[in-house]
Amino acid sequence: MNIDLARTFLEIVETGNFNKAAERLDITQSTVSMRIKALEDELGRPLFIRSKTGTGLTAAGLQFRRYAASLVRVWEQARQEIALPPGFRTVLNVGGQFSLWDRLLVQWIPWMRTALPDVALRAEVGLSDGLMRQLSEGMLDIGVMYSPQSRPGLHIEKLLDERLVMVSTKPRAVEEWDEDYVFVDWGPEFRQGHGQAFPDLKTPAVSVGLGALGLQHVLAHGGTSYFPMRTVRSYLAAGRLFEVTGAPDFRRPAWLVYSPDDGRGEWFRTALEGLRYVASLESED
Repeated sequence: MNIDLARTFLEIVETGNFNKAAERLDITQSTVSMRIKALEDELGRPLFIRSKTGTGLTAAGLQFRRYAASLVRVWEQARQEIALPPGFRTVLNVGGQFSLWDRLLVQWIPWMRTALPDVALRAEVGLSDGLMRQLSEGMLDIGVMYSPQSRPGLHIEKLLDERLVMVSTKPRAVEEWDEDYVFVDWGPEFRQGHGQAFPDLKTPAVSVGLGALGLQHVLAHGGTSYFPMRTVRSYLAAGRLFEVTGAPDFRRPAWLVYSPDDGRGEWFRTALEGLRYVASLESED
């Protein structure tokens, strides 16, 4: 079977739509339809039920789903292991959200190179949805993210709680509100807590969805915002930022996601323990 057929099938299952699957795969919708027809012809059964409200799986499609995920995972593992240079026994594929690479995963890589020098590493950056999809397809072995989704065969555990603190480029108390406040969207739980803490806050002049962008703006142009303590600790020590007196803190959990039942052995457990160890060093408790 052409592995692209299985990948296309899984993309449609993930998005629930042929057009969206085509966008993600960067191919035309007609190519997606041709691949699914070829797959259905090969299996001798229809896999999808198409309607105005979306695309659902037939009974045969539900059965094939877990086999498609296994096919893609085995193919990716075979492709990577065959391409390994001499001296390496395997490759470990790790994905994380951008702000979690800062300090946490960047510190874990040299730990891994010391503890498991014969394990090659391949690092990816992405958002939670994309990372979960790659984990389900076997393209990633480990994911570290803020908003995981429960998926069959994947284990989710809390890795750390980030402490989000309000900082400013000038010493101030929370009562002395900064008109140059920058709202960084740290997710739904933060938005809810932030709204309860500051119910009368007017729409900020600047709102961003990426913490690194917000931090760059505040450092360059001044202002006040919320950032993880681990990110701003060095700026506080250098006097470039100041923690706002009286401002509430917020917690943002980060999660470790992996498949625990694939027989990878002791080296994989060592890699997981390394992540837990590095995360414990970053704990703000």
